[in-house]
Amino acid sequence: MREDIRPFLDRVEKPGRYCGGEPGSVFKDPAKTVLRAAFCFPDTYEIGMSNLGMRILCQALNGVDGVWCERVYAPWVDMEREMRARGIPLFTHESGDAVGDFDVVAFTLQYEMCYSNVLNMLDLAHIPLRADARGEEDPIVLAGGPCAYNPEPMAPFVDVFSIGEGEEALPELARLYVSMKREGRWSRAAFLREASHLEGFYVPSLYEIAYNADGTVAAIEPRWPDVPRRVTKRLVADVDNMTVPTDPVMPFIETVQDRVALEVYRGCIRGCRFCQAGFISRPVRERSVPALCRIARETVDNTGYDEISLMSLSISDYTRIGMLTDRLLEWTDDRHINLAIPSLRADSFTKELMDKVTSVRTTTLTFAPEAGTQRLRDVINKNVTEEEILRACRIAFEAGKNQVKLYFMIGLPGETYEDIAGIETLASHVIREFYQTPNRNRARPPQVTLSVACFIPKPQTPFQWEGQDTMESLDEKQRFLQSRITDRKIRYNYHDARTSHIEAIFARGDRRLADAIEWAYRDGARFDAWEDHFDYDRYMRALAACGLDPAFYANRSIPDGELLPWDMIDCGVRTEYLLRERHRAAEGRPTPSCREQCSGCGADGLVDRAACTWCPGGAMRAADGAVHKEEEPQGTQWTAREKPTPGIAQPPGTPQTEYRPIRVRFAKREPALYIGHLDLARAMTHGITRSALPVYYTEGYNPRPKMVFGSPLSVGCGGEAETLDLRIRADVTNEEVLARLGAAMPDGLPILAVTDAAEKLTAIAWARCRLVFHSPRADEAHAEAIRRLFCAPVFMMKKSKSGENEVDITTLIRSLDVRCGDEPGTLTVTAVLACSGEKYLNPEYVAQAIARDTDLVTPQSWHTACREALLRADLTEF
Repeated sequence: MREDIRPFLDRVEKPGRYCGGEPGSVFKDPAKTVLRAAFCFPDTYEIGMSNLGMRILCQALNGVDGVWCERVYAPWVDMEREMRARGIPLFTHESGDAVGDFDVVAFTLQYEMCYSNVLNMLDLAHIPLRADARGEEDPIVLAGGPCAYNPEPMAPFVDVFSIGEGEEALPELARLYVSMKREGRWSRAAFLREASHLEGFYVPSLYEIAYNADGTVAAIEPRWPDVPRRVTKRLVADVDNMTVPTDPVMPFIETVQDRVALEVYRGCIRGCRFCQAGFISRPVRERSVPALCRIARETVDNTGYDEISLMSLSISDYTRIGMLTDRLLEWTDDRHINLAIPSLRADSFTKELMDKVTSVRTTTLTFAPEAGTQRLRDVINKNVTEEEILRACRIAFEAGKNQVKLYFMIGLPGETYEDIAGIETLASHVIREFYQTPNRNRARPPQVTLSVACFIPKPQTPFQWEGQDTMESLDEKQRFLQSRITDRKIRYNYHDARTSHIEAIFARGDRRLADAIEWAYRDGARFDAWEDHFDYDRYMRALAACGLDPAFYANRSIPDGELLPWDMIDCGVRTEYLLRERHRAAEGRPTPSCREQCSGCGADGLVDRAACTWCPGGAMRAADGAVHKEEEPQGTQWTAREKPTPGIAQPPGTPQTEYRPIRVRFAKREPALYIGHLDLARAMTHGITRSALPVYYTEGYNPRPKMVFGSPLSVGCGGEAETLDLRIRADVTNEEVLARLGAAMPDGLPILAVTDAAEKLTAIAWARCRLVFHSPRADEAHAEAIRRLFCAPVFMMKKSKSGENEVDITTLIRSLDVRCGDEPGTLTVTAVLACSGEKYLNPEYVAQAIARDTDLVTPQSWHTACREALLRADLTEF
């Protein structure tokens, strides 16, 4: 951890975001690297650490000889404020080095509302915002992700865009950089020119964009004859053997996706006309069941996650979903690993799938009809009927479910108020279906939640030419739907149309929008994807200041033949196909899925035609459209084991299994110092899962190891005598627990000892704590001032279960000693503080009193806190 962030780290929200040192971090010798890359996620640590693509690409780059790729996340506003006040630049998580000193700075652009954060991170790194302002010593700024399919709004800020899948493309670019450096022929201009020759890389500075008088794009011309007119996306053909992070970096704090993300296949067979992800990820490429089981098992073994999320655009369209879930359940049930799926299609939802997948059995079911009437569902090519939606809900109701969530959009092309009214009608029909289900759960009434987003025209889709509704129209439609909903069993949530409007402007924008993005950033734009930070009026001012009309980008219907700002990008799907789909939408004609009929989108031309599962000649498509049964390797673990009951965790406390209580003693040190109690419990759970120890689990659908901690530690407080009580199978020795659990725990949480739990945790009454202040004023005079301070009552506002009250904290202090430290500029306070269930004093209250009532603490000073021992009432060590 960087030393210069210690003085204020305890004053920012979630300091564990910035400490680094997580298990699985990659460290290399900078002296032996030719290319140092900083991979940046332009949002918070919790979101970035959940991004599977970033994990994959960091591992791919670190696999290249001479390359070290480190991670960077956008600091939250409180951390940014402290960094700017102290002149601390943006830094990486691994080495802590300044991002501006790296060779390549890469950004993943997952959504348009992160653009202001990209500029803020560049500025924090002291990197010129504009590409044309960077010199030979500045990093190459690289960007990729879904938003790169229209790179133009960010083109003036980015040196190179990676188009498509990066597992093979980014290592190829890195090898080009390394070879040019080693051969002594590297220059900024030469590298960018050669990068443009690689498939899948777009260099904006090598293209000239001309505009017509009406603001439309007149021409997109390469500046040099060797620069390609169109950049074709990169694609990974062999998804079974591509880079997979089965031993990823493990965060100390909770993230958005705190589970194994198992990517089952890429692409989508459906062709929903509004869905950018479905078109840019074509063709469909499925992973084999053996490969998926291997990836899942290795990742669980290495991470200790207790849930596997089956990831794809439509998981129930995976042709071997039954086989996959069966194979996973053969070992996940025994280890109490849950299976989860993030999305469902009503037309392929079955009772068998619900029975197998834990998340479906225990949470609200979610379906996405997208439109309220069949007519509009045909327009958008959402090939699902009301009958199929109600059938899926009936299956859920028969299984005891009573809550359903439905996703819709308003403002779709061709929409009428009858279609909007159909949203409420469909929700009412779901309620009716519940009451018509004989064996429903009668203990609770049904609940249908409607989540309604605003349509946003996205590049590389059939609806890229369609305009978004005006703000006034969207607002009127939202109010209309609200007025239709009178049943309290229907909840209505809708997205902010103002955010959707800005997103539409960016989605269909050109290079001229960069001026407005920079204007808004300099006016304070940050974290625009967060409601409490987004300012719609700021962007309206920015567009006006730059002479740009928001309606030109967001609301205009674009003619078929108009040159689009992103036409230099080839996503692999033919423009003729997209236009054909646009016209079929206008006629209300749906298009069959790829599984039913190949529509000739052109994606099969990107790779060997056999790589597209459903195109003619696809390797997994028989003449009648049936999928060939996959050959299973002989001797695999699942063929030799008795299959457990699918989806039902076997109760651990069965009569034939005996468990005994044990006490695990552990320490909490850096880099785990800045995590709270819940994150500590999560880290312990992961360690127990990795160790595969036969501990007692709670019962029910979501079993967890039964853990009881001695006394919680606050964020930033270390501990050298912490206790955790578990119940272990009787035949497992304490020595075996110590060895296996000790090997499974991350740095910062060492296991010190394992003993029988002979004494109850209620015997703990006091704790001996040590506070070490690092201050230029640390001397004997200040030590004496602290002694005098605690000789009299010290009142502090103290939080408790009953609320916040003023308390004399000296009544919770058994003893307190102060002395100057062995190191110059340090002062040590050793205190015995209350630590029972009834009375407890966090050592931070002592530190706060010292900071408030003495002048020891300065802006440059900092302190550490550590609980050295837990004590009984007679002050003997517990």
